[in-house]
Amino acid sequence: MVETSDHAAERSIFPKASPDSLIAAIMLAFLATAGLFYVNIMAAIVDGLVSGMGVSESAAGNIGSANIYGAALGALFAVTVVKRFPWRPMALAALFGLIALDLGSIPVTSADALLGMRLVHGLFGGFLVGVAFSIIARTKSPDRTFGTLLFVQFGLGGLGVMFLPRLVPIYGTQALFLSLAAFSLATLLMVPFLHRYPVDRHTRTMISQGRVKTFPLSMTLLAIFIFQAANMALLAFIIRLGLNYGLDRNYVSMALGLATWVALLGPLVVMVIGIRFGRFWPLLFGMALTLGGTGFFHLSGQAWAYLFANCATGITWGMVIAYLLGMTAEFDKAGRLSAFGGFISKLGLATGPLIAGRILDAGFGFASLINFALIGLGLSTIVMLLPALNLDRTAKSQS
Repeated sequence: MVETSDHAAERSIFPKASPDSLIAAIMLAFLATAGLFYVNIMAAIVDGLVSGMGVSESAAGNIGSANIYGAALGALFAVTVVKRFPWRPMALAALFGLIALDLGSIPVTSADALLGMRLVHGLFGGFLVGVAFSIIARTKSPDRTFGTLLFVQFGLGGLGVMFLPRLVPIYGTQALFLSLAAFSLATLLMVPFLHRYPVDRHTRTMISQGRVKTFPLSMTLLAIFIFQAANMALLAFIIRLGLNYGLDRNYVSMALGLATWVALLGPLVVMVIGIRFGRFWPLLFGMALTLGGTGFFHLSGQAWAYLFANCATGITWGMVIAYLLGMTAEFDKAGRLSAFGGFISKLGLATGPLIAGRILDAGFGFASLINFALIGLGLSTIVMLLPALNLDRTAKSQS
């Protein structure tokens, strides 16, 4: 069944947040973050698996990638159902599954067994994110809601990378999985207070008639994939990178936590200005800062350079991906293409650590990993600016 009307109010003992309010945007941000929160603390997870379980960097990268590849498959499945069923039961089922799998990961000591379990965990998480993205696409301002999503992710991710690496040596990897389960539980308690967000019939009719511009959509999806892969290749090993350059573990954790909070400026910009200045110029500015910040990782032997590089790339990551995901929503207000954008995003996020692990295991070192990220980010810049310019011109002609 498809939810089609706002008129028949949902009978519930819980009050509902206004569908386009800031409170609703924050709860939607938690809903989307719960399915993929491990990505925001991926550096802590990879470091925890290496230092806590004693697995190799390549094995740790594979476990992280399996988690995200599973999420990609889950998001792809969400694309097929988000317009056909009410979102709330699907979200609740996914959250219960995430909590069970995170708790079930605590006693696992085999890297191979953990890889399989995290793959299944990813399926539930990706499905939840796909559902959440489809709901965000139905809001009046998806760009700003995605900005709120990134604001929440970066803020909580900063806490994760600041404190979790210090807890793993004391409590083991269970600290990682308990934190993930606790986040899903908190999100579960928010679900009853969200609006129904029905699919708009007129929008579905437009999509069924094929009024989607295939070329700019394809370029947007390709830009998302390359951008996410290049960024995650570095982020997954960012703690190992700092340690390799001779930095103290406590300083690395502090720098990452601080940088993640500074990075809140990126999504905050999107929340404040939206598309007031279009998408082309904010993306061009953001990617210029991204490339410059990534280049500074070559100077990570200097503590200030490592901190600056993390701050610069963090700010622009949240800003750029919010705009890119908002662009997918422009092609389909029912949310199916936004869910598919989430699938592509996860493919990129999963591919990054996989390639990074291979680069490091082959002995090329962290300098080569930084150069790989620079090449990917440069390519994604070219790809994303074309559909951004197309959407800006379309919006200008319609106004």
